[in-house]
Amino acid sequence: MSKVKVRVSKRRRRTIYISADISEALGISEGDYLVKVEGGRVMMEPAIDPFEYALKVKKFAKTTFEAFEKESEEMQNEQWAKDTA
Repeated sequence: MSKVKVRVSKRRRRTIYISADISEALGISEGDYLVKVEGGRVMMEPAIDPFEYALKVKKFAKTTFEAFEKESEEMQNEQWAKDTA
């Protein structure tokens, strides 16, 4: 496991700079979301944007917009409940 030092600026901006080799190893790029806080720890892992994923992945089922929207809302509510617990 490699260790990386990150300096927090005076203004505590949300920006974290990651070296190119780490970005390439993780497959992350500009605009990706990475940070989550869990049990007093800051963890960095790529978070998949569900909309981008939906556009890029080969489709294997048919659905209606309404069914997709309902499922999406349910999943977001479940995730929000986990994140705020």
